[in-house]
Amino acid sequence: MFVSTFTLGRRLALMAAVVAMASCAVSRDGPTKREIFEGSVMRSGDAHIVMVTKRVSHAANRPESLGFSHALRSGALMGGDTIRPGDVIRLNVYENVPEGLLAPSEANNAILEELQVDDAGFIFVPYAGRIRAAGHTPDALRRILTQSLDEQTPDPQVVVSREQGDGATVSVAGGVNSQGVYPVTRASNRLSSMIASAGGVAVPLETAQVLVTRGNRQDSAWLQDIYSNPSLDIAMRGGDRILVRQDQRAFSVLGATGSANRMTFDTREISAIDAIAMVGGLDPMRADPTGVFIFRDEVPEVATEILGIGRFVSDVRFVYVLDLTAPTGMFNARDFKIRDGDTIFVTEAASVLWSRQIASLTGSLAAARTVRNFSSPE
Repeated sequence: MFVSTFTLGRRLALMAAVVAMASCAVSRDGPTKREIFEGSVMRSGDAHIVMVTKRVSHAANRPESLGFSHALRSGALMGGDTIRPGDVIRLNVYENVPEGLLAPSEANNAILEELQVDDAGFIFVPYAGRIRAAGHTPDALRRILTQSLDEQTPDPQVVVSREQGDGATVSVAGGVNSQGVYPVTRASNRLSSMIASAGGVAVPLETAQVLVTRGNRQDSAWLQDIYSNPSLDIAMRGGDRILVRQDQRAFSVLGATGSANRMTFDTREISAIDAIAMVGGLDPMRADPTGVFIFRDEVPEVATEILGIGRFVSDVRFVYVLDLTAPTGMFNARDFKIRDGDTIFVTEAASVLWSRQIASLTGSLAAARTVRNFSSPE
C-alpha cells in the first residue's frame, strides 16, 4: 500500500508530538541528586553543599539554648509582708481611756476594717490622717500609726493585719490547668510556685516552654530547666505575664519517604534518622539512600566554623548531605540534629526515574501506533 510523502510526514509529526508530551508528563517528587549538586556555589547556585561527618555534626549541633536574661534573674524576692497598693488593711486600735477617740463608749478598742491602700500607696485613718502604707510591713505601719495617734489619745495600742489585694499580681495563661490572675505571696513569689498556683502545666513536660514578659522585656526557658536550674526560677514582680506553651518548632520532610509532612518537635532534640522515621522511613521502592539532603539557613558562626573560610555576617544557605550507605552513614544520621525550619528531602533512585521514563515512552509508542492506525487510509 502506497503512502504519500504528506501522509508519512503527518504521521511522524504526530508521533513526535505524542512522545514529547509523554516525556513532559513524567512526574517526580522534586529535584534529582544531580540537580541539587548543580545548585552549589561551586557550580551555578548559591548554596554550600556539605557532606555530614562527625566534625560537621559537632559544629552544626549547636544547642538552641533558652534562658532568662540577667535582668530577670537578678531580681530579689518581693517581701511577703510588704504592703502594696491594692492591699486591704485591718486595724484594731486599743485606747487606754474610758471614752476614746475611736472606740465606742462600751468598749476600749475600735476595729477599722477594709482600709484599701490606694494607687498612690496611702490609707486614711481618723485622727491620724493620710498615712503612707505601701512599702511598709504591717509592723512598721503599726509603729507609724501608734506615733500618730499618741498625740490624740494616751498610749494607744495598734494591731495591723494585711490581706492580699490586687496590687502585686501575675497573669498566667496558655498551657496551664487554671488560667488567671494570681497575687504574689510568700508562697508564690517564684516562677515555679506561681505556675503551681495556676494548677500546673497542661502540655507535655518534655516540650513545655515558659515565656515571661516584664515591661518591655520578654524571655523564655524550658520548663524542665526551670526546675533543674535554680537560677532560672526567677522572682516574680507585680505585672509579670507568664505564658506556658508547647514547643512551636517544626521541620518538613519531602521526597521518597513514607509520607510527606510538616512535623513538630515532640522532644527537645530530634536526630535526622528520627525525623525520617517519624514519616515512615525511606520508601523502599523509590528512595535513594545516598541522597538524603537537609536544607537549612545556617547561622554565621556555624557556617564559618564548618567551611573554614571567610567570616560570614548573615545566615548562609547550606545543604547537608547524608549517605546512609556509607560505613558511618547511619551513625552520621543519628548524630546530626534537626533544627527549627529545616527541610529534609530524599531523592528518588536513578533506576526509579529511568523506569518511569521507559514506562511513559512505552505508553507513548502505543499511543503513536493508535495515531498511525487512525491516520492510515482505508
